[in-house]
Amino acid sequence: MWASRRPPWSVGDSYNAAGSGLYKTTDGGDHWQQLTSGLPDWEHDKLGRIGIGIAPSNPRRMYAMVDSTTKGGVYRSDDAGESWKRVNNDARVWGRGSDFAWVRVSPKDENTIYVANTSSYKSTDGGQNFVAWKGAPGGDDYHTIWINPKNPDIILLGVDQGATITVNGGRTWSSWYNQPTAQLYHVITDDQHPYWVYSGQQESGSAGVLSRGNDGQITSNDWHPVGADEYSYVAPDPLDPNIIYGGPRFKVSRFHRDTGQVEDVTPFLLGEFRTNRTMPLLFSKKDPHLLLLGLNVMFKTTNGGTSWEQISPDLSRPDPGTPANLGVFADSDSQKGKHRGVIYSIAPSPLDANLIWAGTDDGLIHVTRDAKNWQNVTPPELTPWSKVAQLDAGHFDGETVYAAINRFRLDDLHPHIYRTHDGGKTWQTIVNGLPDNAAVNVIREDPRRKGLLFAGTETSVWVSFDDGDHWQSLQQNLPATSVRDLVVHDDDVVVGTHGRSFWILDDITALRQMRPQTLSADFLFKPANVYRYRRDAWTDTPLPPEEPAGKNPPDGAIIDYFLKSAANDLKLEILDGAFHVLRTFPNNDRPAPTPKELHVPTYWVRLLQELSKQPGMHRFVWDLHFTPPDVLSRDYPISAIYHDTPLAPQGILAPPGEYVVRLTVNGHEFMQPFVVKGDPRVKASDEDLQQQYAIEQRMVNALHDDYSNVQELRSLRAQLNDLKPRAKGALADSISKLDQQAGALEAGGSGFGANLTGPQAQSLTRLNSALAHVYEVVSVADAAPTTQAVAASDKVEKALAAAIARWNEVKAEITSVNRQLQSGGLPAIDLKKPAPAPPEDEGGGDEP
Repeated sequence: MWASRRPPWSVGDSYNAAGSGLYKTTDGGDHWQQLTSGLPDWEHDKLGRIGIGIAPSNPRRMYAMVDSTTKGGVYRSDDAGESWKRVNNDARVWGRGSDFAWVRVSPKDENTIYVANTSSYKSTDGGQNFVAWKGAPGGDDYHTIWINPKNPDIILLGVDQGATITVNGGRTWSSWYNQPTAQLYHVITDDQHPYWVYSGQQESGSAGVLSRGNDGQITSNDWHPVGADEYSYVAPDPLDPNIIYGGPRFKVSRFHRDTGQVEDVTPFLLGEFRTNRTMPLLFSKKDPHLLLLGLNVMFKTTNGGTSWEQISPDLSRPDPGTPANLGVFADSDSQKGKHRGVIYSIAPSPLDANLIWAGTDDGLIHVTRDAKNWQNVTPPELTPWSKVAQLDAGHFDGETVYAAINRFRLDDLHPHIYRTHDGGKTWQTIVNGLPDNAAVNVIREDPRRKGLLFAGTETSVWVSFDDGDHWQSLQQNLPATSVRDLVVHDDDVVVGTHGRSFWILDDITALRQMRPQTLSADFLFKPANVYRYRRDAWTDTPLPPEEPAGKNPPDGAIIDYFLKSAANDLKLEILDGAFHVLRTFPNNDRPAPTPKELHVPTYWVRLLQELSKQPGMHRFVWDLHFTPPDVLSRDYPISAIYHDTPLAPQGILAPPGEYVVRLTVNGHEFMQPFVVKGDPRVKASDEDLQQQYAIEQRMVNALHDDYSNVQELRSLRAQLNDLKPRAKGALADSISKLDQQAGALEAGGSGFGANLTGPQAQSLTRLNSALAHVYEVVSVADAAPTTQAVAASDKVEKALAAAIARWNEVKAEITSVNRQLQSGGLPAIDLKKPAPAPPEDEGGGDEP
């Protein structure tokens, strides 16, 4: 038993008191006996936390990790706990006892034990000597040890970074980078395209992660540290995305992405001010030069930290007192009656650079309107040590601010959110709909729709459409986890969790359009404007599914719709600005290959989207591609993504411009416009993209012509093959001659590439492959077609025209053959009959 309390001003240390001790029961808990022989006590040794390990091979052998100011260490008992002896007082092993107390014994050897601390330590002589066997400089912080009871070489360690396993007694370990377990303290984004997401993470430094990877998913190539420490706020420079600031306790860092160097630009070097683990550090939303820092006072810099100016007095309570829930543990407090609090939240107004709100961890809220003079506007209900976890200044007027108050350090797990619309003169509590045990960490206002609010609690995310008067869950597929911070970036909500890493809710456009009357009938929401990003630039063997990677946002336009009741008939169409239909769903696209036809496992395949007819909210994504071209051979490309690989080739990628989505529900039409924008990183001009689109369209049209003629050709040859056994004499000769002529146009198979040399390469089937190859070359990136691509497109079109002319000559012979067939009592040739299934070698596979 550990008798302890952690005071609200502490960043790690605990206050212990009488009551800690080791107890034993032999009747299932009905009676307990305290074990004291050889162990420290509270009165003389300030006994604290105790961790126990029992040897499975000899249950009378026990070990205890004991935290004590005078007699801390590793203790051993050989009589089932009746008496104890300290066998090791090495501070490496037992130090920081309020954080670490885990000890475990090998199931096969009572003298081999493992303990958890900033590193994990191992002893093979009953605890007398320890060596570090897993850890790193700076401390990974190990908290849990599990040893396989049947195989002691298999050991699992629970670490701040995740879990790591050895199966060979510690010679090698599994990675914890395959687990999204980052414990983030805050979250911020920058203004790049695509945007980056940043935070400090417990025991793992800082993280900068792309919100969309170029390789179809977010891989290790899309991550790097940004110079900040574990508890840090991160502040990307609005004017230079290569400069990123970080604010852990005691330091402000300036990271240079281009060189990787990290400067120390801390405004205080000798401990003149009080700090917390997570010093707020953020740029003004109005003045991109203004960087603010919260200690017990507030600092600002406008020159990147080269110099700083203090712009506030101490904003914490002069004497916050000692909270009642500490009880007798407060007797350990040696600093009663002193300033202890710090600024925990800063909210610069997006409307006025001089309007700044500040909240402290001991329960005060101040505001300044000139960046000099501060006014205490704390809600009267806020008692000392009510942590102002996050403030958010109003985006539509200067009198509004929202405050998320967290009081779990006072044993209060209730939600506390406050709102003011008069500059702090009056406040309203806005928690209706939140669970009673939903302690709140963050509140944010949507910058585009007034009254649309988001809140993060210790378990989930919530949304309000009426300025906080009512709340409802926005959990969706987000795991139950501590949501420490969230931001609204353009159309996305980005969440930083303490244990489940970053999460992004893509496209909240529908939430912005939601009104009480919206869901009273069928409704099509106006899609957000969408950037034309390439799906995947990966050109090598795809990352295997077991390689950890984050998901990219959906490829294309996100279309949200609501059905009041089940629809009997439902159709969704994409139209261009002139209202020409470009794509229809559901469609008649050829289905994906079945598992028996695939050359690869089905887990690579992007499943077809269902256009749901069921009542409720639905989301459909148009991938910005027109109808796929008519090719004879389709396959999954090497740029494959686990569960997200479309059949290739895809249709033309929609050029930038205006489009319309039309939803038809039981005969009733709903239409909404949207815009497709070019990738902001691409330097190609509109003229370049129009040239590209023109050749793509030519190739698609040519492929359609080629494909339809090949279907006729194959229909002819199949019918001739059926007639051959029944034909005699001159008829047989005519059929054989016609089949030979037709066969020349199908010779060479579909093949690969655009080789047009030799007579076989001029066949309709080979030309289909050549056309598809030119189409792929032209459409692979956002760029004007090369001179050689233009020449190839001209050449292949001319070759197709010649092949179709030869085919028309062949078809002209059919009339004569049909007369002979009629005379012989045989069925006439009909090119409208469906062609047989294509040969197996056209189903795809690896290149020869």
